[in-house]
Amino acid sequence: MSKEKVSELLEQRGGYLTAKEAREEGIPNKDLQRLTTYGELDRVAHGLYVREDVFADPYFVAQYRCPKGIFSHDTALYLHDLCDRVPLRLTMTIPSGWNTTLLKEEDFVFYYCGPKRIGLGICDIPTSYGKRVKAYGIERTLCDCIRHIEKLDRDLVLTGLKRYIKGEMKDSAKLLEYANVFNIRDIVYRYLEVLV
Repeated sequence: MSKEKVSELLEQRGGYLTAKEAREEGIPNKDLQRLTTYGELDRVAHGLYVREDVFADPYFVAQYRCPKGIFSHDTALYLHDLCDRVPLRLTMTIPSGWNTTLLKEEDFVFYYCGPKRIGLGICDIPTSYGKRVKAYGIERTLCDCIRHIEKLDRDLVLTGLKRYIKGEMKDSAKLLEYANVFNIRDIVYRYLEVLV
């Protein structure tokens, strides 16, 4: 068995290894299954393994399982440190008409977006576990939250807006540009006037 090779690959990849990466390195799936049986690997998703001493990053695992999903709304607020509340359910935006097995799971909330807007404002962001995932940038996230404020916790959204306004990274021009794209410019103006 190629235990040493698996250990080396896990070390290079921060404790994670996909079955595809293992195959590309000449390691058969049965070796990964044996290591899982012996308790040296944990299988955290179909084709995704993590070293037994690594706590699996739920954001990274969710995005692995739903590769077209982009973290959005309250989950993106948390990832951008615009709120302190850890999301109870992970929120992702997926392309309209796309299906994922995660739709059936209660730990997730999904929003659909058309092809013209799905790629607007995507960024790469580290999770609190140190892995990088795709999420919407701050301005896009705030616009999404304002658009769906009735489905979200209003206080959470307002806290995010207040932190954004007080923060050094704010880009009001970009926020208003996205607000214009989503036809909520007047609503965003009103929130900004009240909170400034």
